[in-house]
Amino acid sequence: MSQTKTLVEVKDLTMRFGGLTALDNLNMSIHEGEVLGLLGPNGSGKTTFFNVLTGLYKASSGSIVYKGEEVIGKSPQQIYRSGVARTFQRSRLSLPLTVFDNIVIGDYQHMQHGLIFNLFRRKAFRAEYDAYVEKVRDLLNIFSPPLVERMFEPVETFTMIDRRRIEVCRALLSRPRLLLLDEPSAGMTHDETHALMGDILDVRSKLDNLTVVLIEHEMNVIERITDRCVVLNYGKKIAEGTYAEITSDPNVQTAYLGEEAA
Repeated sequence: MSQTKTLVEVKDLTMRFGGLTALDNLNMSIHEGEVLGLLGPNGSGKTTFFNVLTGLYKASSGSIVYKGEEVIGKSPQQIYRSGVARTFQRSRLSLPLTVFDNIVIGDYQHMQHGLIFNLFRRKAFRAEYDAYVEKVRDLLNIFSPPLVERMFEPVETFTMIDRRRIEVCRALLSRPRLLLLDEPSAGMTHDETHALMGDILDVRSKLDNLTVVLIEHEMNVIERITDRCVVLNYGKKIAEGTYAEITSDPNVQTAYLGEEAA
């Protein structure tokens, strides 16, 4: 990688739920502009890390510094406004609503949604609405041009891969610096997964300074899309490096791939 500036620095991060330690003194960094694969078996702490980084959980101890500022203690809204967006493993789309509605919901924190604004400042409301139509159209043109002509159709009429594309577009609407993808291939076929990863690589090349952290179990996806990987087990980091390096690591083979260590 040519770009090694640190965007996120994680130090001694611990997250406990009663007697369960989900993250155990985790230390790692996320480099600006990279695609980082976050790997590990179920229950290893991957999604918990996303939840702490985005403010859904408050860490028991430790630190996450993003763009030079401490994240721990900030609200999810503050963290979102600072440029962190995410998707979830389970679909969070409202199926009766249109593509446009589902994407715009993702930028709720930046919208004018007061009663007076919506009822009485109609010209300003219309100007904001038109601006969002253009923003969504531009983003869909970058990510998946065929969706542009269907942006006012209900999401329930779309295939699984298009629903995933819509979710990613919703996360990208605010043009974040850091995009967190939690198992985007869940529920899709191999061909759909291959196509979606191609879309993500393409949009990453067109959006400046976009850093991506990807939780994924499909190892062919990790090999294709990531610059670097971090592997967790029982909340601890057990390996870090390129795909080739981590897959040859005996600890990873035992903990994640289910093979006996040499």
